[in-house]
Amino acid sequence: MSKPNILIFMVDQLNGTLLPDGPAEFLHAPNLKALAGRSVRFANAYCASPLCAPSRASFMAGQLPSRTRVYDNAAEYASDIPTYAHHLRIAGYQTILSGKMHFVGPDQLLYPADFGWTPDYRRPGERIDWWYHNMGSVTGAGVAEITNQLEYDDDVAYQARLKLYEIARGDRDRPFCLTVSFTHPHDPYVTRKKYWDLYESGVPDPAVPAMAFEDHDAHSQRIFSANDWRNFSITDDDIARSRRAYCGNISYLDDKIGEVLQVLSDCRLDEDTIILFCSDHGDMLGERGLWFKMSFLEGSSRVPLMIAAPGLKPGRVETPVSLLDVVPTLADLAGLDLSDIMPWTDGETLLPVAGGAERTSPVLMEYAAEASVAPMVSVRQGDYKYNACTADPPQLFNLSADPHELANLAGDPAHAGSLAALKAVADGRWDLDAFDAAVRESQIRRLTVYEALRNGAYYPWDFQPLKKASERYMRNHLDLNVLEEQARFPRGE
Repeated sequence: MSKPNILIFMVDQLNGTLLPDGPAEFLHAPNLKALAGRSVRFANAYCASPLCAPSRASFMAGQLPSRTRVYDNAAEYASDIPTYAHHLRIAGYQTILSGKMHFVGPDQLLYPADFGWTPDYRRPGERIDWWYHNMGSVTGAGVAEITNQLEYDDDVAYQARLKLYEIARGDRDRPFCLTVSFTHPHDPYVTRKKYWDLYESGVPDPAVPAMAFEDHDAHSQRIFSANDWRNFSITDDDIARSRRAYCGNISYLDDKIGEVLQVLSDCRLDEDTIILFCSDHGDMLGERGLWFKMSFLEGSSRVPLMIAAPGLKPGRVETPVSLLDVVPTLADLAGLDLSDIMPWTDGETLLPVAGGAERTSPVLMEYAAEASVAPMVSVRQGDYKYNACTADPPQLFNLSADPHELANLAGDPAHAGSLAALKAVADGRWDLDAFDAAVRESQIRRLTVYEALRNGAYYPWDFQPLKKASERYMRNHLDLNVLEEQARFPRGE
């Protein structure tokens, strides 16, 4: 039996609460809604860490940041960490990436590849102005026909379509795994007019309006400071425009994904291709006054996750799951021996829970990047979420009764049993003092090396794609008859 092809769509900073059962009704996303109709839809999926690089490293490796050592957006992704691309390539797959993956290191060559974005726990509260988020993304929200990110994502979709054409015209005996990874709807909150106009009647306001600074938990206060909120005055119009542009960019992504899916169908590759859709983390989008990510709150840590595959019955799954589960799930769907995969992953295959089986293991998250002063960990199991950090009081939320996480139950005697149970899970998994020491050592090493590399001649680690122009289109060393035949698909019709 031949192995199925795999097509993965990853987007950036898409709030999972907007896609609990496919895209929310108010979103103009016909392609994603059609995909949802034939997918298993995981309503409570979480990233491993609510920040780009650590989440993406964990997504591809199936390991928590404490294991990959990708703690933040400037931590090196060691080349000896197996990913789903490695496992699938060993099994005979052609593995391809079009777009963003945000891995750091001289052998990774992906954007941005060096140590420049390293936080420093020795300087708590310090803002690194040249790369930290600020609220200018909110006050500057609106319309543009071209931006840095629009140019990038236009090319991501274009290159993905070209690759599918290349696969269709080539040797189709080898299965492929194509990951198409977009930067939207990540801020800046700027969209093209055609997508802005789709939401002329407006989009829903934040369910929880902005709260006073002193009413926030300690970590949320640090996020406000990291985002330089004191130097901006955020109006209701800023909030509405940002959320409208964000939704516009979801519609933009829907068009791009539709373009790729159309080529998949046109090239007759769709019937034996698994499709997975997810995001690396969410975006608070003004809920409670918070923006962007860096938090275990639902808007930041919860992500969309949909899988359409032969043999998987479409439907909604409420059980909490993790992006850490993607590696073993892809291996299971591809028919790989899971005994070879499981030592390399902190996740588990989703096929049993997709088929209605009960899952008893918890969902785990970590955060040790900007706005934190010590590593933070989270356990989601059943209705509860437990957050712990040596610098802050513990948090316990009942998400069934309190979906907006407004009532911390950690001090409530009525929930002492749930607190003790999840604390035991966390204590059994993490030594927070050792975790903190490892993060600090990593930060100091990288800051030292980065300072040295920028002192004198500098050569970036960034990706420079090489294309053989002499092998494209028509050249005199090529046989025109052979070229035209090979470049055609389908042939003979």
